[in-house]
This record gives sequence, structure tokens and C-alpha cells, in this order.
Amino acid sequence: MKKKILNFGIIGTGDIASHHAKSIQELESCRLVAVCSSTDARAIEASKKFGVPAYSNIDDFLLKEDLDVVSVCTHSGNHMEPILAAAMAGKHIITEKPLEVSLERANRIISVCRLQGVKLSVIFQNRFNLDYLQLKQIVQKGSLGKLILGNAYIKWYRQEDYYNKSNWRGTHKGDGGGALINQGIHTIDLLLDIMQDVQNVFGQVKTMVHDIEGEDIGIALLNFKNGAMGTIEGGTSLYPGYEERLEIFGEYGSIIYEGGKIVNCDYKGKKDAAIDPPKFSSSGASDPMSVDYRLHKIQIEEMVDAIYNDREPLVNGETAIKSLELISAIYESSKEKKLIDLK
Repeated sequence: MKKKILNFGIIGTGDIASHHAKSIQELESCRLVAVCSSTDARAIEASKKFGVPAYSNIDDFLLKEDLDVVSVCTHSGNHMEPILAAAMAGKHIITEKPLEVSLERANRIISVCRLQGVKLSVIFQNRFNLDYLQLKQIVQKGSLGKLILGNAYIKWYRQEDYYNKSNWRGTHKGDGGGALINQGIHTIDLLLDIMQDVQNVFGQVKTMVHDIEGEDIGIALLNFKNGAMGTIEGGTSLYPGYEERLEIFGEYGSIIYEGGKIVNCDYKGKKDAAIDPPKFSSSGASDPMSVDYRLHKIQIEEMVDAIYNDREPLVNGETAIKSLELISAIYESSKEKKLIDLK
């Protein structure tokens, strides 16, 4: 039997919505049928841009009969309300990261989506990068042996107008903080995917350059439950901005992953093999919109497959909340000036 085309709607029409719209419009299994914005004026503009009907009232948007899946592209601190509304309307949801800005709000999202029986996926598109998948396969095969150290470095830079042109970026309510929860969370998610659960963390965050509530630099020392150690260094004040870097060390060797590609891979018994260059950019070191949309497209396609086959999306709510739990613990550690245990 031929699978039906899933109809998508997008809530939130800022910059990142274009990645979702282009991905949906290029997938044969998907159709973009509506968008929803915050005002009448923005809705009219979005309708012209995306070529579909637009709404400024979320209730009217969700009443659209042929709507199957909702992409949530609102700012981080405004994910919960549209997600809950969509879930209560029986729509599947794929939302931008982080899941929310607090664990309380994130857990409520997960609970309601479970109760309503709708799929929930959170955009961590770098998990679908081919070089990252190769790195993960090498680790899972045991080629590095016992893991002993994992480091995540996100030494990025943002111009002052990145924050000035928005009333939510860098705020506690709208962004949840600063560099770690917004920019750093992607690489932190990859670090956790490889190294697994954290036992405890000691962190410190500061605001040193930008006039924002959240941090523009943060560091953390991690102890993983498997006995390995790790570090995180992240910022948006580190001019001119360098490609994010993930370092994985095991007892038999190491892998260095930088800017979406494996740049070093050395372990005992390794047979040299060429590593294909990445097909597209996944780094936003100095420009948040330089990231190629096609990783979003791959994740949206994976979500569609999860719906068709009634399985969990690869990055569901329970998976996505792990990076939020760690970042929240780093913030708490910095505030309390002590080691914080995670569950």
C-alpha cells in the first residue's frame, strides 16, 4: 500500500523556519500546507515567502483538517505552549532544540505528548552527519576500547547585533541562558551520545563581552558514569569563532571531529582508509545561518519514517532532555560553586 503524504505546518516564522520549509518541500513524503506566526503582519509576510496559507491564531491553525505534523520554530522559551496545543489537537511534533529552557517545562512536554499518543522529535540534526555516524560506529565497535576522556569545544563568536536585534536571545526567559544552551547544546548532545550519562559536573559560566543576561563563556569538568572524564568549553565571545570540536579518547586510540568532519582517527590495529569530505557544512562558528539545511531534511525524513512505522524517533523527548539536564546542572554548579550530581 502506498504511504500517504504527511501534511506539515510550521509554528514560528523566524530564520530557522526556512530550513524546515525547504526540507519539507523537497521531501516526496511531505507537504507544507500552512504556517503560523505571531502577528497578522508577520503571517502575511510568511504566506508570501512560503506560498501557503498563514495564520496568526494558533487555534485556527490547528483546526486545519489536513494537518498531520507540526514543526515548532518559535524561540526556545516558547516551545511548550505551542507543543502542548499541537499535542492536544492530536498532531505529531518536531521542534527545534532545546526542548525547552527548563527541566520542568521540558518534562511537561514529554508527559503530555506521551499521554496524547503523538510522536515528539527534537532537532539535533548533527546526529545525522555521515562523519559523525562513522565516528559513532567506530566507538560502538569497540575500536577505541574503554572510553577515558571526552571533550566538547564550541568556541564561537556572535556579533553584538545578533543579540540586539532580538528581544529573547541571551535572556533567561527566552533563551534559558546563553552560549551553552543555545549554541553549545548541539556538540554537548553529541558528546553525551558517545560518552553516555554524566555522574557529576563542576562548571562555571560568565558574561564577559556581550550585554546579555546569559553567559557568553562557560566551562565544565565532567565525570561520566562509565568512569571516563570530560570537559566542555563554549562561548559566543571567542573572536573570530572556530569550528566546534569533539574529542573522544579511549584506551586504544582517539578520534577528533571538527566542523562536521573527522580530522584525525588513530587507534591500535587501524587500517588506513580514506575519509570522504563532508557533503555540506554543519558549523555555525561565526554565522548562525551558515549551517546547511540538508541535515534538517534528513532528520525530518527520519521523523516521517517513525510515524509511518509507529516507532520512536531517533531523537525523542527523553533523548533530547539529557543535554538540557547537563547544561542546567552546569548553571546550578556555577551559581552554587559546587559539584552537582545528576540523576
